Amino acid sequence: MTTRSTMATLLAALLLAGCASDTGLRDAERLALYQAHAGEPVTAFSYFGSLNGWTPLGDRALAVWTRPSEAWLLELSGPCQDLAFTPTIGLTSQMNRVHARFDKVIVGSGGGIRIPCHIGQIRPLDVKALRASERDLREARVQEREAQDATP
Repeated sequence: MTTRSTMATLLAALLLAGCASDTGLRDAERLALYQAHAGEPVTAFSYFGSLNGWTPLGDRALAVWTRPSEAWLLELSGPCQDLAFTPTIGLTSQMNRVHARFDKVIVGSGGGIRIPCHIGQIRPLDVKALRASERDLREARVQEREAQDATP
């Protein structure tokens, strides 16, 4: 077993213990899960103007999917207002590349105000491993609820 898979297994066990009574992952737990499946920081990634999806991870990070099998963990320089509540985001880019420390996440807010949030760090996500861990957590949560329901 590699160090990375050992770390992911330990993280999953901790997450299960920490959210046993909760139906979903809290922002900090979800962020920890994504960080466990993120690679080393990169300076930039290719971006051609549209996202395949995105997931807020608290007010200082988010994951963006540029393709179904390619995702990036964006850790922001500071808190990003309304990130968890906005229906849409955008990214700035230069020459079809999003750069850490230069580009921004643009959050749409009420009243047409667009709030820029500076990208501090970019890390590639291991999408297959992340999805497998999320699936394992969901299955473990279902089994735990079933065991609790079966106990008188």
